[in-house]
Amino acid sequence: MQFFQPILLFTAGILALMVMHSPPSNAASWKWNFENDPAGKPPTGFSFARTGSGRMGRWLVQAEKDTPGGTKILAQVDTDATSYRFPVAVVDSVSLSNLRLSVRCKAVSGKVDQACGLVFRYGDENNYYVVRSNALENNVRLYYVKDGKRQQFAGWDGPVLAGSWHTLAVEVRDDRFQIYWNNKMVIEAHDRTFTESGRVGLWTKADSVTYFDDLAIESLNPK
Repeated sequence: MQFFQPILLFTAGILALMVMHSPPSNAASWKWNFENDPAGKPPTGFSFARTGSGRMGRWLVQAEKDTPGGTKILAQVDTDATSYRFPVAVVDSVSLSNLRLSVRCKAVSGKVDQACGLVFRYGDENNYYVVRSNALENNVRLYYVKDGKRQQFAGWDGPVLAGSWHTLAVEVRDDRFQIYWNNKMVIEAHDRTFTESGRVGLWTKADSVTYFDDLAIESLNPK
């Protein structure tokens, strides 16, 4: 028995190392709460772009007391007031066609716009879908951006409060889009401008200073 005990311990150690260092299986869901990112810097795992003109945008992780959970958020803090200017932060590692995408967001300030947006089926900064809320207009709008030109194809009018946390979500299955505002479906629409898989991420407009937290992605692609 004493002979086998070291062997058993050695084998258990090897198995533990295999578990710790094995590559993860294909994930079906992902979440970012930015708690492990250093404050004052862009989050890891994201790329940044801009549709339109004006400055690129400035995306920084910030420590905040008023957060849905935890102590940090991701903020777009550049206040360039160029009207046709859409800063984008996209996740590097996830590309999907059918998905559920959600985020908690708060419109902090902006004279031209106070926008919170989600992008999906993102090919590049000039080709993607975006759903966004606007606290100055009290509405939610669904667009496609093709060759840099934005086209609305569905919308909802209702309360969007500045300075308050809200939840914006989209479910996409083939050409059907369902948009949820504070966990209530407010838009259902169909479109086939983009059908291929693409990256996902966050979006603002013009001089919007917007806070984001708890970005969540779930794959709805058939296995």
